[in-house]
Amino acid sequence: MNDFVWVMIAIIALLNLGVSIFVARRPDLETFQKGAQIFLVWLIPVIMACVVLIINRDSDSNLKFKKKVGNSGFDNTGGGPD
Repeated sequence: MNDFVWVMIAIIALLNLGVSIFVARRPDLETFQKGAQIFLVWLIPVIMACVVLIINRDSDSNLKFKKKVGNSGFDNTGGGPD
């Protein structure tokens, strides 16, 4: 799994580098536009990593509440008997 993570990081970095070079060489964009687009290219993977982390943290906290309470056969999810 560790190798998979490094391969994915390398693929994302190469893709971002290629897009950054492509944007930097465009003659029809102003300097600010080039900088802003390159910034966004590198920022989006970071944002997605944060979103995934937040979603996974929320999922982990939801799992804690679904554990059984005491020795009863009921959990504390709020649902009543059928």
